[in-house]
Amino acid sequence: MSWRPGSPVSNPRLTPDDAALEAEAAFLHGIKAWRGHPWRRTVEEPPAIWTEGPARLLDFGGSGPAFLFVPSLVNRWTILDLMPRHSMVRHFSGLGMRTLVLDWGEPEPAFTLTDHIAGRLVRAIQAAGGGVFLAGYCMGGTFAAAAAALRPDLLRGLALLAAPWDFHAGGIERLHKQAAARAMIEAVLHHHDTVPVDVLQTLFALDDPGGVAEKFRRFGQMDPASESARLFVAIEDWLNDGLPLSGTTAREILRDWYGDNLPARGLWRVAGLTIDPGGIAVPAFAAIPKRDRIVPPPSALALVERLPDVTLLEPDAGHVGMTAGKNAPDLLWNPLRDWALAHGGTGSRRRRRG
Repeated sequence: MSWRPGSPVSNPRLTPDDAALEAEAAFLHGIKAWRGHPWRRTVEEPPAIWTEGPARLLDFGGSGPAFLFVPSLVNRWTILDLMPRHSMVRHFSGLGMRTLVLDWGEPEPAFTLTDHIAGRLVRAIQAAGGGVFLAGYCMGGTFAAAAAALRPDLLRGLALLAAPWDFHAGGIERLHKQAAARAMIEAVLHHHDTVPVDVLQTLFALDDPGGVAEKFRRFGQMDPASESARLFVAIEDWLNDGLPLSGTTAREILRDWYGDNLPARGLWRVAGLTIDPGGIAVPAFAAIPKRDRIVPPPSALALVERLPDVTLLEPDAGHVGMTAGKNAPDLLWNPLRDWALAHGGTGSRRRRRG
C-alpha cells in the first residue's frame, strides 16, 4: 500500500483498519526521512574557561553582564546552540551579553544533588566572576533556584526556564506514570551505577506516545531542504543524544522530588540548608510554556508563586519549542534579553503573558 500525504482519518473512504495502517506507514516514513536526512551539527565549539572533572564552563564571548546558562543533567547543553543561525546563546552574545554555558559532562555515579548544586554549580558561578545572571533550563532551573537560595551574593538575577518545583502537579494520571517510572528506574539501578540514556528516552516517549508519532508524520510531509526540516532534525538529534543520570542523584530525585515532593513542601535541603525560594534576594524571570508536557505549568508555577520579585512569561509553546523552536527568538530569547537589560540589580513584580 502506498503512503499518501494528509491525515488518513479525514478520508471517509478509509476503514478504521486502513486508517491505522496509513498512520503507521506515515510514521515510519517520517522516521526513515529523519534517519536519512543529510543535516549534521557542525557548530564550532567555544573555548572552556574552567573545568572540573567532566564539567566545563564554555565561553561564547560577548561583552556586558555575564549570563550563565545551566542545562539539565540528562540532556546535552547543545539545545542552546543548535545551529549557526539558530542558537540561543550566540543570539545573546551577539546582542551584547557575555554568554557562558555549563556543560555538566558525563555523570559521576557517586555525585549527590548537593555535589552538583552547592559544589560544582556554585564553583562554576565563581569561575565566571560572580555577579552573573543565572539561567536554568528544566532540571537546570531547579538547580539554579537552589543555588540562588544558597548564594544570592554571587548573582545579579535568576532566570527559570520551564523549571519544575511541584513534582506532584499535573493530576492523578501523571502521578500514576511517575510511580511506574520510579519502579522502572529503581529496577535498573539494581544492576547499574547510572540510569542509561535508553531508559530515560523511553520514559520521555511514554509521556506522550501519540505526540511522538504525530511529529514524525508531520516531518514526513516536509520539504527535506527547508529550514523547518533542518531544525526538526537538529532538535530530534539532540533529543536522541542524551546523557545517563548518576545513580546516586537518580535515587535522591526519586525519593526527595517525585516521592516526597520536598521542594513544593518547603522541606528540600541542599548542603544541609533548606531551600526557600522566598528568600531569593535577586530579581527573577520565569518562562513557563503553556503547552509543556515535560514540566506541567502548575509544577513550574509553584516556584514562581514563592519568589518575591519575578517577571512571568507564558509563551504559547511546548517545553522544547519555547527554547529552540523556529519562533524561539520572539517567544523567549528577546524577552529574556530585555528583562536582563532592565533588571541589572533591581526589579518589580510583573506578569507578562506571551
